Amino acid sequence: MKQTKQILTSRQKLSLGDLILAVSSCTKNTKETVAAVADLLGSGQVRVENNGEFTRARVC
Repeated sequence: MKQTKQILTSRQKLSLGDLILAVSSCTKNTKETVAAVADLLGSGQVRVENNGEFTRARVC
């Protein structure tokens, strides 16, 4: 596990890049990062917003 950790507070408006950066700071490799982000989007724990409207994230 990497030494750096990033803690995010809930209900904070962040970009998708911020999410990926936060997840990658806790994972071992890029495959793990992609799997974790896909799981967060697919489970609904993280929602994607575009111009004030929530858009559906399709995880394939």
